[in-house]
Amino acid sequence: MNTPIYDFLRKYAGNQTLRMHMPGHKGMSPAEELYGAYALDITEITGADSLFEAGGIISESEKNASSLFGTEETVYSCGGSTLCIQGMLYLMKQENRCVIAGRTVHKAFLNACILLGLEVIWVYPREEKGILSGKYEPEDFEKALARLNGKEGCVYITSPDYTGNMQDIAELSHICRKYSAPLLVDNAHGAHLAFTEEKLHPMQLGADLCCDSAHKVLPCLTGCAYLHTSSERYKGRLKGAMGMFGSTSPSYLMLCSLDLCNVFLEKQCRKTLSEIISDAEEMKKTLGGRYIFRENTDHLHITIDTSAMGWDGRRLGEQLEAMGCYPEYAGREAVVLLLSAAEPWEDILLLEAALGGCEDVPDSGYEGEPPVFPKPLQAMSMREAALSGSETVNVREAIGRICAGVKVPCPPAVPIVISGEVIDENTVNTLEFYGIKEVEVVI
Repeated sequence: MNTPIYDFLRKYAGNQTLRMHMPGHKGMSPAEELYGAYALDITEITGADSLFEAGGIISESEKNASSLFGTEETVYSCGGSTLCIQGMLYLMKQENRCVIAGRTVHKAFLNACILLGLEVIWVYPREEKGILSGKYEPEDFEKALARLNGKEGCVYITSPDYTGNMQDIAELSHICRKYSAPLLVDNAHGAHLAFTEEKLHPMQLGADLCCDSAHKVLPCLTGCAYLHTSSERYKGRLKGAMGMFGSTSPSYLMLCSLDLCNVFLEKQCRKTLSEIISDAEEMKKTLGGRYIFRENTDHLHITIDTSAMGWDGRRLGEQLEAMGCYPEYAGREAVVLLLSAAEPWEDILLLEAALGGCEDVPDSGYEGEPPVFPKPLQAMSMREAALSGSETVNVREAIGRICAGVKVPCPPAVPIVISGEVIDENTVNTLEFYGIKEVEVVI
């Protein structure tokens, strides 16, 4: 597979061109080890194409990616899955659709809804593992669609979620087709699923639109992502939707990273992914007598259910870091260890050794499961609350107040309370469990 973006950048850097254009570093790096990166960092000069009006090397590379993922169209994002989510929801706003969403969303979804003035009908998971993960029943989305009484809707779901838990995308797709409702999937953590032996990627299971964060599990620079569609309806509209929010100065280093990733996807991904999944499953079997690993998760997410073990995941994370192993996430209720489709095989052995060397860390602060999702009443629209005057108060002082801006750590960036909702006792208990001490409320 060719690499048109990389080839252009390499040729341009090698020609010792007089750069009378942006960026201001002029291809020179203040640090010797970064010289090659700075030399490849350019702007939209002649021949370099333009991300949101692509018709040259970027378009050619995106078509390569589309063929690899098996989509109707795939386009690149230099703004992560956040930009892709904004683009998907902009298309829904254009069609005046009501958004039905699973509550385990990333805050990027909420921010996009606020910007676009979209209101959301929430569906809550039947089985919860704290706020980070849950199992939804497709029939709950069907009930919500049926209650629209002829109004056009769409369904938005996060799968895999932050801990790797996956939803029944095929059944959700079947339901959405019955109601002529597009299915949108935040597949930020699942770009690799198009290359597993089993068909698991949303584009393979009937979703209309989905985003993948290439940088999470593929060998790409941070912020690289894909927006896919399987529908003729949205083909040719993705760029315009993303261009409403994205920077007009996208990073050519990121575009080059996505371009080079196509070669990995074509030549290596399926083989290396199969081997990594096999090695990871063997590791979990070996450590299964001591650790409880969550089931129904994507294989690249190794999620240790410390709440079920009676351990404090934060302390387990500290032990791992002391041994030079940095988890994706270490919260009180779980530790998430994220593998890559390009993970060196020896990393699995090192991870197994690190986990084997950890001491027991009982959590004396609470008993039982993490708090379930609070379901506070909504008193204002998300947009009205988020754009209102606000103040920051201690969570205990916020009871009875209306949430303004949503402030949650990223990662994991899953909101406990949403702009416009009334903060109640259950909400405060959940905020405190996750270590959130202050909240922004409407004045």
